[in-house]
Amino acid sequence: MTVDMVPARELLLETRFDATDLTKLRLRVDELASVAGLTDPRRAEFVLAMHEVACNAVRHGGGVGMLRLYLSVGSLHCRITDDGPGFDADIIPCSLPAPDTSESGRGLWLVRQIVDRMKIVRPSVGADVTCTMLLPLE
Repeated sequence: MTVDMVPARELLLETRFDATDLTKLRLRVDELASVAGLTDPRRAEFVLAMHEVACNAVRHGGGVGMLRLYLSVGSLHCRITDDGPGFDADIIPCSLPAPDTSESGRGLWLVRQIVDRMKIVRPSVGADVTCTMLLPLE
C-alpha cells in the first residue's frame, strides 16, 4: 500500500489512565466523540465500549492502560493497550454467557455487539483492542 492510499488519521486524545481516571476518561471521550460527529445513541454505545475495554485494562492488564482516540475518514476509533498478559479474540463467547456461569468475557462480548468493528491484537506483551464506530453520513 502506498502512502497516499493510507487513510488520514487525526489524533484526538492520547492518555495513560488508571482506575482513578475512568470517570474523567468517559466524560472526555464522550465530549470528543460528540465533536467528531458521533450522535446518540451510538455515541453512548461507543463510550460504553471504551469504558468496558478500559476497565479490563485496569483489572486484567496491570492496573494502567493507554488510550488513543482518533478520527479517520468516516469513522471514530478508540485504541486501548495495556501491559498485562494479553488475550486472544477466541476467549470472547459467541453468545451471551448465562448468568450462572463465569463472568469472564461478558464485557468484551457486549463491546463486540455494539461497535461496528472490534480488532484485537496480541502483541508480545499486553493487549491491544481497537473499537470503531462509523460516523453518520452528512
